[in-house]
Amino acid sequence: MTLENQVAFVTGAGRGIGKGVAIELAKSGADIVFTNRNKQFSDQTQAEIEALGRKCLPFQVDVADTDAVETMVGTALKQFKKIDILVNNAGITRDNIFLRMKREEWDQVIDVNLNGMFNVTKALIKGMVRQRYGRIVNITSVVGFTGNPGQVNYSASKSGIIGFTKSLAQELGSRNITCNAVAPGFIETDMTGELNEEQTSAILNQIPLGKMGSVDDIAQAVCFLVSNQANYITGTTLHVNGGMYG
Repeated sequence: MTLENQVAFVTGAGRGIGKGVAIELAKSGADIVFTNRNKQFSDQTQAEIEALGRKCLPFQVDVADTDAVETMVGTALKQFKKIDILVNNAGITRDNIFLRMKREEWDQVIDVNLNGMFNVTKALIKGMVRQRYGRIVNITSVVGFTGNPGQVNYSASKSGIIGFTKSLAQELGSRNITCNAVAPGFIETDMTGELNEEQTSAILNQIPLGKMGSVDDIAQAVCFLVSNQANYITGTTLHVNGGMYG
């Protein structure tokens, strides 16, 4: 699945799934533009991408900041001239049961997870339309389908991504632009690493394969959807969850 001579833009790529996606795209031959708000993580991701012989342009930008996103995209386009692939991965959680959820916790999650996706896609889409080519992959979540106690805000944002993906796919198909989603289940990251033994056991009991997924599982799914092998796939969600939901 070669991505030679392509440029990929990945949001939230300092660690976890976003970093894994950026590295996998670079391994496949793409140059990488990415965002991450933590400079230390950003520097580590950049170093790993450049060690693969790929060009890399990092930004410490809040994707919920419309003006900052537009400036960032303008800078990226000046350097690379085009963006072929967009992976909207940036996301946050602010967990709380709904009765105790503060408006700030709701707004923060919606701003990053949904408005951030809107901002970056909006800033990049005109270029894809002009070149009559683009591959967009939005990272949603299994909880966007199943729900999850204590995550009304997060689940709502991830469900919103699914509707966004389906509608945008219908609008852009005639321009040779595909738009799909990947819905991870429980993946081994820093976040799931904070779960205690009881919580981990309860999760594993829901997964037919009996284990959590890896970042590589998600990264390879994304790489498939942006490759030539997936030219006839758009408007769909690829579930990567070990069988807990299909």
